[in-house]
Amino acid sequence: MKPFTYERAASPAEAAAAAARTPGAKFIAGGTNLLDLMKLQIETPGHLIDVNRLKLDVIEPTSEGGLRIGALVTNTDLASDKRVRRDYGVLSRAIVAGASGQLRNKATTAGNLLQRTRCPYFYDTNQPCNKRQPGSGCAAIGGFSRQLAVIGVSDACIATYPGDMAVAMRVLDATVETVSPGGDTRSIPIADFHRLPGTTPHIDTVLRSGELITAVTLPKPIGGQHIYHKVRDRASYAFALVSIAAVIQRDGSGRVAVGGVAHKPWRVEAAEQAMSQGSRAVAAQLLAGARPTHENAFKVPLVERTLAAVMAEARA
Repeated sequence: MKPFTYERAASPAEAAAAAARTPGAKFIAGGTNLLDLMKLQIETPGHLIDVNRLKLDVIEPTSEGGLRIGALVTNTDLASDKRVRRDYGVLSRAIVAGASGQLRNKATTAGNLLQRTRCPYFYDTNQPCNKRQPGSGCAAIGGFSRQLAVIGVSDACIATYPGDMAVAMRVLDATVETVSPGGDTRSIPIADFHRLPGTTPHIDTVLRSGELITAVTLPKPIGGQHIYHKVRDRASYAFALVSIAAVIQRDGSGRVAVGGVAHKPWRVEAAEQAMSQGSRAVAAQLLAGARPTHENAFKVPLVERTLAAVMAEARA
Protein backbone atom coordinates (compact mmCIF):
# COMPACT_ATOMS: atom_id res chain seq x y z
CA MET A 1 0.00 0.00 0.00
CA LYS A 2 0.98 3.61 -0.48
CA PRO A 3 0.91 5.99 2.52
CA PHE A 4 -2.40 7.67 3.32
CA THR A 5 -3.91 9.82 6.05
CA TYR A 6 -7.01 8.93 8.04
CA GLU A 7 -9.86 10.58 9.92
CA ARG A 8 -13.15 9.61 11.52
CA ALA A 9 -16.20 11.63 10.54
CA ALA A 10 -18.74 12.71 13.16
CA SER A 11 -21.68 13.31 10.80
CA PRO A 12 -22.65 12.54 7.19
CA ALA A 13 -22.29 16.20 6.20
CA GLU A 14 -18.87 16.38 7.84
CA ALA A 15 -17.75 13.24 6.00
CA ALA A 16 -18.90 14.66 2.66
CA ALA A 17 -17.18 18.00 3.35
CA ALA A 18 -13.94 16.23 4.26
CA ALA A 19 -14.02 14.28 1.00
CA ALA A 20 -14.59 17.45 -1.01
CA ARG A 21 -11.69 19.38 0.51
CA THR A 22 -9.19 16.51 0.19
CA PRO A 23 -8.39 15.49 -3.41
CA GLY A 24 -8.31 11.74 -3.85
CA ALA A 25 -10.12 10.99 -0.58
CA LYS A 26 -12.25 7.87 -0.19
CA PHE A 27 -14.89 6.83 2.32
CA ILE A 28 -14.29 3.54 4.11
CA ALA A 29 -16.75 1.38 6.05
CA GLY A 30 -16.40 -2.41 5.78
CA GLY A 31 -13.56 -2.04 3.29
CA THR A 32 -14.22 -5.44 1.72
CA ASN A 33 -13.54 -4.13 -1.80
CA LEU A 34 -11.55 -0.94 -1.23
CA LEU A 35 -8.78 -2.53 0.85
CA ASP A 36 -8.19 -5.22 -1.78
CA LEU A 37 -7.89 -2.54 -4.45
CA MET A 38 -5.50 -0.52 -2.30
CA LYS A 39 -3.24 -3.53 -1.77
CA LEU A 40 -3.01 -3.95 -5.54
CA GLN A 41 -2.53 -0.16 -5.99
CA ILE A 42 -5.56 0.00 -8.26
CA GLU A 43 -7.04 2.47 -5.80
CA THR A 44 -4.50 4.82 -4.21
CA PRO A 45 -6.42 7.27 -2.01
CA GLY A 46 -4.28 9.78 -0.20
CA HIS A 47 -6.87 10.12 2.56
CA LEU A 48 -9.45 7.75 4.09
CA ILE A 49 -12.59 8.99 5.83
CA ASP A 50 -13.96 6.40 8.25
CA VAL A 51 -17.77 6.58 8.34
CA ASN A 52 -18.34 3.59 10.63
CA ARG A 53 -19.35 5.73 13.63
CA LEU A 54 -22.13 7.51 11.78
CA LYS A 55 -25.66 6.59 12.82
CA LEU A 56 -26.50 5.01 9.49
CA ASP A 57 -26.99 1.38 10.54
CA VAL A 58 -30.76 1.31 11.12
CA ILE A 59 -33.60 -0.21 9.07
CA GLU A 60 -36.81 1.71 9.67
CA PRO A 61 -40.28 1.98 8.07
CA THR A 62 -41.13 4.94 5.88
CA SER A 63 -44.35 6.94 5.96
CA GLU A 64 -45.18 5.53 2.50
CA GLY A 65 -45.14 1.95 3.78
CA GLY A 66 -41.68 1.00 2.59
CA LEU A 67 -38.32 0.58 4.33
CA ARG A 68 -35.38 2.93 4.73
CA ILE A 69 -32.09 1.04 4.93
CA GLY A 70 -29.16 2.93 6.43
CA ALA A 71 -25.97 3.02 4.38
CA LEU A 72 -24.04 1.16 7.09
CA VAL A 73 -26.49 -1.71 7.56
CA THR A 74 -24.45 -4.86 6.94
CA ASN A 75 -25.44 -7.36 4.32
CA THR A 76 -26.03 -9.96 7.03
CA ASP A 77 -28.36 -7.74 9.01
CA LEU A 78 -30.25 -6.66 5.90
CA ALA A 79 -30.76 -10.18 4.58
CA SER A 80 -31.91 -11.49 7.96
CA ASP A 81 -34.29 -8.63 8.84
CA LYS A 82 -37.75 -10.15 9.23
CA ARG A 83 -39.43 -7.32 7.29
CA VAL A 84 -37.05 -7.77 4.37
CA ARG A 85 -37.50 -11.54 4.38
CA ARG A 86 -41.30 -11.17 4.50
CA ASP A 87 -41.91 -8.30 2.08
CA TYR A 88 -38.76 -8.09 -0.08
CA GLY A 89 -37.70 -11.71 -0.35
CA VAL A 90 -35.85 -11.21 -3.63
CA LEU A 91 -33.47 -8.83 -1.85
CA SER A 92 -32.76 -11.24 1.00
CA ARG A 93 -32.14 -14.10 -1.45
CA ALA A 94 -29.85 -12.00 -3.63
CA ILE A 95 -27.69 -10.92 -0.70
CA VAL A 96 -27.32 -14.46 0.62
CA ALA A 97 -26.25 -15.59 -2.88
CA GLY A 98 -23.29 -13.22 -2.77
CA ALA A 99 -19.79 -13.47 -1.27
CA SER A 100 -19.33 -15.45 1.96
CA GLY A 101 -20.77 -15.22 5.45
CA GLN A 102 -17.65 -13.48 6.74
CA LEU A 103 -17.77 -10.85 4.03
CA ARG A 104 -21.50 -10.29 4.45
CA ASN A 105 -20.86 -9.60 8.14
CA LYS A 106 -18.62 -6.65 7.17
CA ALA A 107 -19.96 -5.44 3.82
CA THR A 108 -22.38 -2.49 4.01
CA THR A 109 -25.36 -1.48 1.94
CA ALA A 110 -23.63 1.57 0.45
CA GLY A 111 -20.34 -0.21 -0.10
CA ASN A 112 -22.10 -3.05 -1.87
CA LEU A 113 -23.63 -0.60 -4.34
CA LEU A 114 -20.21 0.95 -4.98
CA GLN A 115 -18.15 -2.20 -5.49
CA ARG A 116 -16.06 -2.18 -8.63
CA THR A 117 -15.86 -4.67 -11.47
CA ARG A 118 -14.07 -8.01 -11.14
CA CYS A 119 -12.87 -7.95 -14.77
CA PRO A 120 -9.48 -9.75 -14.70
CA TYR A 121 -7.86 -7.00 -16.75
CA PHE A 122 -9.01 -4.35 -14.27
CA TYR A 123 -7.20 -6.29 -11.54
CA ASP A 124 -4.04 -6.89 -13.60
CA THR A 125 -2.03 -3.66 -13.50
CA ASN A 126 0.24 -4.97 -16.27
CA GLN A 127 -2.66 -4.86 -18.73
CA PRO A 128 -4.34 -1.82 -20.31
CA CYS A 129 -7.72 -0.99 -18.82
CA ASN A 130 -9.76 2.14 -19.50
CA LYS A 131 -11.65 1.67 -16.22
CA ARG A 132 -8.43 1.62 -14.20
CA GLN A 133 -6.41 4.04 -16.36
CA PRO A 134 -8.56 6.11 -18.75
CA GLY A 135 -7.27 6.14 -22.30
CA SER A 136 -4.98 3.13 -21.92
CA GLY A 137 -7.20 0.75 -23.89
CA CYS A 138 -9.27 -2.34 -23.08
CA ALA A 139 -7.40 -5.64 -23.00
CA ALA A 140 -10.66 -7.51 -22.47
CA ILE A 141 -11.80 -6.67 -25.99
CA GLY A 142 -10.14 -9.43 -27.95
CA GLY A 143 -8.95 -11.07 -24.74
CA PHE A 144 -10.49 -13.44 -22.19
CA SER A 145 -14.10 -12.31 -21.94
CA ARG A 146 -16.13 -15.29 -20.79
CA GLN A 147 -17.49 -13.54 -17.69
CA LEU A 148 -17.86 -10.08 -19.19
CA ALA A 149 -20.73 -7.99 -20.53
CA VAL A 150 -22.91 -8.71 -23.55
CA ILE A 151 -25.23 -5.67 -23.45
CA GLY A 152 -24.70 -1.96 -22.85
CA VAL A 153 -21.03 -2.29 -23.77
CA SER A 154 -18.86 0.23 -25.60
CA ASP A 155 -15.64 0.26 -27.59
CA ALA A 156 -13.91 1.41 -24.39
CA CYS A 157 -15.12 -1.26 -21.92
CA ILE A 158 -16.99 -4.56 -21.66
CA ALA A 159 -16.74 -5.00 -17.88
CA THR A 160 -19.69 -6.15 -15.79
CA TYR A 161 -21.11 -4.88 -12.52
CA PRO A 162 -20.36 -7.75 -10.09
CA GLY A 163 -22.95 -7.41 -7.32
CA ASP A 164 -26.14 -9.29 -6.45
CA MET A 165 -27.87 -6.90 -4.04
CA ALA A 166 -28.23 -4.09 -6.57
CA VAL A 167 -29.90 -6.41 -9.09
CA ALA A 168 -32.66 -7.10 -6.57
CA MET A 169 -32.89 -3.41 -5.65
CA ARG A 170 -33.29 -2.60 -9.34
CA VAL A 171 -36.29 -4.92 -9.65
CA LEU A 172 -37.77 -3.34 -6.50
CA ASP A 173 -37.32 0.26 -7.78
CA ALA A 174 -35.19 1.33 -4.81
CA THR A 175 -33.97 4.90 -4.33
CA VAL A 176 -30.48 5.92 -3.19
CA GLU A 177 -30.30 8.84 -0.74
CA THR A 178 -27.20 11.02 -0.54
CA VAL A 179 -25.78 14.10 1.14
CA SER A 180 -23.44 16.56 -0.57
CA PRO A 181 -20.46 18.43 0.93
CA GLY A 182 -22.71 21.47 1.26
CA GLY A 183 -25.29 19.50 3.25
CA ASP A 184 -27.82 19.22 0.42
CA THR A 185 -29.60 15.90 0.00
CA ARG A 186 -30.95 14.18 -3.07
CA SER A 187 -32.71 10.95 -4.01
CA ILE A 188 -31.44 8.96 -7.01
CA PRO A 189 -33.56 6.18 -8.55
CA ILE A 190 -31.53 2.97 -8.60
CA ALA A 191 -32.19 2.82 -12.36
CA ASP A 192 -30.09 5.98 -12.79
CA PHE A 193 -27.44 5.33 -10.15
CA HIS A 194 -24.98 3.13 -12.08
CA ARG A 195 -23.65 4.31 -15.44
CA LEU A 196 -22.96 2.48 -18.68
CA PRO A 197 -19.31 2.67 -19.77
CA GLY A 198 -19.59 4.85 -22.87
CA THR A 199 -16.29 6.70 -23.28
CA THR A 200 -15.80 7.13 -19.51
CA PRO A 201 -15.86 3.62 -18.01
CA HIS A 202 -13.80 4.77 -15.02
CA ILE A 203 -16.89 6.62 -13.73
CA ASP A 204 -19.13 3.94 -12.24
CA THR A 205 -21.98 5.99 -10.77
CA VAL A 206 -23.66 9.40 -10.95
CA LEU A 207 -22.34 10.42 -7.52
CA ARG A 208 -20.73 13.85 -7.46
CA SER A 209 -17.43 14.73 -5.84
CA GLY A 210 -17.67 14.23 -2.09
CA GLU A 211 -21.26 12.96 -2.19
CA LEU A 212 -21.99 10.33 0.47
CA ILE A 213 -24.68 7.65 0.37
CA THR A 214 -26.77 7.82 3.55
CA ALA A 215 -29.55 5.29 2.86
CA VAL A 216 -31.44 3.20 0.35
CA THR A 217 -35.24 3.40 0.39
CA LEU A 218 -37.51 0.61 -0.76
CA PRO A 219 -41.09 1.46 -1.84
CA LYS A 220 -44.06 -0.28 -0.28
CA PRO A 221 -44.15 -4.06 -0.91
CA ILE A 222 -45.56 -5.22 -4.23
CA GLY A 223 -46.34 -8.81 -3.28
CA GLY A 224 -45.99 -11.67 -5.74
CA GLN A 225 -43.41 -14.43 -5.91
CA HIS A 226 -39.88 -13.16 -5.14
CA ILE A 227 -37.19 -15.25 -6.85
CA TYR A 228 -33.45 -14.89 -7.33
CA HIS A 229 -31.56 -17.36 -9.53
CA LYS A 230 -27.78 -17.10 -9.86
CA VAL A 231 -25.85 -19.14 -12.44
CA ARG A 232 -22.14 -19.35 -11.64
CA ASP A 233 -19.13 -21.57 -12.17
CA ARG A 234 -19.22 -23.01 -8.65
CA ALA A 235 -21.85 -23.33 -5.97
CA SER A 236 -20.60 -20.57 -3.66
CA TYR A 237 -18.32 -17.55 -3.43
CA ALA A 238 -18.44 -16.87 -7.16
CA PHE A 239 -19.71 -13.97 -9.23
CA ALA A 240 -22.67 -14.47 -11.53
CA LEU A 241 -22.35 -15.51 -15.12
CA VAL A 242 -26.06 -14.63 -15.25
CA SER A 243 -28.45 -13.82 -12.43
CA ILE A 244 -32.18 -13.13 -12.53
CA ALA A 245 -34.09 -11.14 -9.91
CA ALA A 246 -37.83 -11.41 -10.45
CA VAL A 247 -41.10 -10.51 -8.79
CA ILE A 248 -43.95 -12.36 -10.50
CA GLN A 249 -47.63 -11.88 -9.75
CA ARG A 250 -50.37 -14.53 -9.81
CA ASP A 251 -51.62 -13.36 -13.22
CA GLY A 252 -48.16 -13.95 -14.73
CA SER A 253 -47.16 -10.31 -14.93
CA GLY A 254 -44.00 -9.21 -13.21
CA ARG A 255 -40.66 -7.49 -13.09
CA VAL A 256 -37.27 -8.85 -14.12
CA ALA A 257 -33.71 -7.56 -13.66
CA VAL A 258 -30.58 -9.32 -14.87
CA GLY A 259 -27.08 -9.39 -13.39
CA GLY A 260 -23.78 -10.53 -14.88
CA VAL A 261 -24.53 -9.20 -18.36
CA ALA A 262 -23.87 -5.44 -18.25
CA HIS A 263 -21.97 -2.60 -16.60
CA LYS A 264 -24.99 -2.09 -14.32
CA PRO A 265 -27.98 -4.14 -13.15
CA TRP A 266 -29.94 -4.62 -16.36
CA ARG A 267 -33.67 -4.07 -16.57
CA VAL A 268 -35.83 -3.13 -19.56
CA GLU A 269 -39.31 -2.35 -18.29
CA ALA A 270 -40.82 -2.59 -21.78
CA ALA A 271 -39.71 -6.23 -22.00
CA GLU A 272 -41.86 -7.06 -18.99
CA GLN A 273 -44.96 -6.41 -21.05
CA ALA A 274 -44.15 -9.65 -22.89
CA MET A 275 -44.29 -11.86 -19.77
CA SER A 276 -47.47 -13.54 -21.01
CA GLN A 277 -45.62 -14.57 -24.19
CA GLY A 278 -43.00 -16.57 -22.32
CA SER A 279 -39.36 -16.32 -21.38
CA ARG A 280 -38.05 -16.28 -24.93
CA ALA A 281 -40.02 -13.16 -25.83
CA VAL A 282 -38.95 -11.37 -22.65
CA ALA A 283 -35.29 -12.29 -23.10
CA ALA A 284 -35.33 -11.18 -26.73
CA GLN A 285 -36.41 -7.68 -25.68
CA LEU A 286 -34.14 -7.60 -22.63
CA LEU A 287 -31.06 -8.31 -24.74
CA ALA A 288 -32.03 -6.54 -27.95
CA GLY A 289 -28.85 -5.02 -29.37
CA ALA A 290 -26.53 -7.34 -27.45
CA ARG A 291 -22.90 -7.38 -28.58
CA PRO A 292 -21.42 -10.59 -27.14
CA THR A 293 -17.92 -11.84 -27.86
CA HIS A 294 -17.29 -15.34 -29.15
CA GLU A 295 -16.40 -16.38 -25.57
CA ASN A 296 -19.49 -15.05 -23.81
CA ALA A 297 -22.14 -15.48 -26.50
CA PHE A 298 -23.53 -18.34 -24.39
CA LYS A 299 -24.88 -15.74 -21.96
CA VAL A 300 -27.61 -14.71 -24.40
CA PRO A 301 -29.41 -18.10 -24.44
CA LEU A 302 -28.47 -18.57 -20.76
CA VAL A 303 -30.53 -15.52 -19.83
CA GLU A 304 -33.57 -17.00 -21.60
CA ARG A 305 -33.12 -20.42 -19.97
CA THR A 306 -32.60 -18.96 -16.49
CA LEU A 307 -35.66 -16.75 -16.92
CA ALA A 308 -37.64 -19.81 -18.05
CA ALA A 309 -36.62 -21.58 -14.84
CA VAL A 310 -37.68 -18.55 -12.78
CA MET A 311 -41.07 -18.35 -14.48
CA ALA A 312 -41.61 -22.08 -14.06
CA GLU A 313 -40.81 -21.81 -10.35
CA ALA A 314 -43.32 -18.96 -10.01
CA ARG A 315 -46.05 -21.00 -11.71
CA ALA A 316 -45.34 -23.95 -9.42
